[in-house]
Amino acid sequence: MKTIKLLPILFALMTLTMASTCDSDDDNNWTNPNQNNVSIAQVRNTAQDGSWRVVYFYDTDHENTNHFTNYGFTFGQDGTLTATNGTNTYTGSWSVTNSHSGDDDSGHNSSDVDFNIGFSTPANFAELTEDWHIVTYSATRIELIHVSGGNGGTDHLIFEKN
Repeated sequence: MKTIKLLPILFALMTLTMASTCDSDDDNNWTNPNQNNVSIAQVRNTAQDGSWRVVYFYDTDHENTNHFTNYGFTFGQDGTLTATNGTNTYTGSWSVTNSHSGDDDSGHNSSDVDFNIGFSTPANFAELTEDWHIVTYSATRIELIHVSGGNGGTDHLIFEKN
C-alpha cells in the first residue's frame, strides 16, 4: 500500500526535475556541434594561405553573392583583409577569436570561435562586417554563419580558395 502512494510522488518529482532542466529557446539557437574542434591557429593559417573568393553571400533575406564577383580576398598576417578585382582594392580587417562572453548577437551563451570581418566601405563590403561563426572549414573552403540579434535574420558567407 505504501508503494502505491509513493509512485505518484516519485512521478511528480521526476517530471519537475526534467521540466526544470529543459530550456525552451534552445531550438531557436544555431550551434556548431564541431565548435570544440575548431583551432584558432588552424583557421588563421588556413585563411592566410592564398587568395579566396566569395562563392555565396546571403544577407538576411536575399542573396548578394554578385557584389563580390571577380574579387580576390587576402587575409594578411597583420589582420588586414584586402579585396581586389584588379581595378578596385578595398581594405578591411579580420581576426579569429575565442568568444567566451555569450553576449554576441546570435544568442550563444557558451564559448565559441568567431571569424571577425570588418570593412567600412563601400556599402556592399560593409555588409560583410560581422562576428561570424565557423560552420566548417578546410584547406579550400570556409563556411560562416551569423544570426542577427536585432531581427533574427541569418546571414551566410562562403569563401573558396582561388
